[in-house]
Amino acid sequence: MATSQKNLSVYDKENLPEAKDMKIGFVVSEWNPDITENLFQGGFDALMDVGVFKENIVRWNVPGSFELPYACKKMQESFEMLDAIVAVGNVIQGETKHFDFVCQGLTQGIMELNLKGDIPVIFCVLTDNTKAQSEARSGGIHGNKGTEAAIAAIKMAQLRKDAKFYKAN
Repeated sequence: MATSQKNLSVYDKENLPEAKDMKIGFVVSEWNPDITENLFQGGFDALMDVGVFKENIVRWNVPGSFELPYACKKMQESFEMLDAIVAVGNVIQGETKHFDFVCQGLTQGIMELNLKGDIPVIFCVLTDNTKAQSEARSGGIHGNKGTEAAIAAIKMAQLRKDAKFYKAN
């Protein structure tokens, strides 16, 4: 697996864009809450570590991962001042094809939001074969995907800001 050679929680704070005034949204799935709460906490802690103000972080909850694209779209529409949104979820392979349909639908939905919307949406959804794999990537042996997603949000927010600057000049 790709994450077996990487710690998802490691980032170089010194080489990140200034994030103090950034506004970041989280949409968090309530399904598998032990995993999604760890992912959210990893992201939240990373944002605090790089100086984002607590009041600049917005969080919404949704019932499951399939609902993430809709809620992220509504967050884009409701909070135009947000710099980035992180979609947090967890889908674990079961005995049916449900896993495939949920993963495909939510992945496509997040991608479409990124292509059509102006606020970047970061994919922080673990799609693992087992709960142990999800635990390893939500604060366990492989670090925390939530941390990685928060850092990606900062970088994409800066890219968005830079793109607007170049378009204006």
